[in-house]
Amino acid sequence: MGLLDTILGRSKPVRPDLDQLFALPSAALTLQAGAGYTPTGLGSVCFAGVEGGGFARIRQDVQELLDADAGQNGHPVEFSQDSYGYTWLLARQEPDDTATLVNDLHAVNTLLQDGGFGPQLLCSLMSFRDAEQRSLALVYLYKRGTFYPFAPRPGGAEKRDNQRELQVRAVLEDDLRIEKDLARWFPVWGAPGL
Repeated sequence: MGLLDTILGRSKPVRPDLDQLFALPSAALTLQAGAGYTPTGLGSVCFAGVEGGGFARIRQDVQELLDADAGQNGHPVEFSQDSYGYTWLLARQEPDDTATLVNDLHAVNTLLQDGGFGPQLLCSLMSFRDAEQRSLALVYLYKRGTFYPFAPRPGGAEKRDNQRELQVRAVLEDDLRIEKDLARWFPVWGAPGL
């Protein structure tokens, strides 16, 4: 960072650290003990789609890798697009196998990043539910290298439960690198698996 950047108040962007995803299995245990949320076995990766053969090949590699890992009793990976045009990949594992789910999410992010499509990566999330069947996601912001909780209110309306999000933040602040800027806690309405 140069002197001009310092004078103008610009900061150097945080480099993505995909290994932060490996903190999710222990965070899931803390979340279950501290707030009563259990993993659903569902996780998603969101990225901006790109046209072209290179991107299509990486997408096919991702699908083949995760589908091969699913085996006979597993679930194949699913791709979908949201209303904003972003592509979502949904991975499934047994709810008690958070380590394998995190490995799948990490593999997808790594393949896209190593293929030169890191700038298209937006976020990854892992889904949870409590005893009242309320949804919660732990969202990893690729470009920030941080996590935040996303808690939609039950009932289908696009409203967040900010109090629950702040409670989850307090429970997990020793387990995960939590995003400090609350303005970056973006809603992920309609995310597959949530």
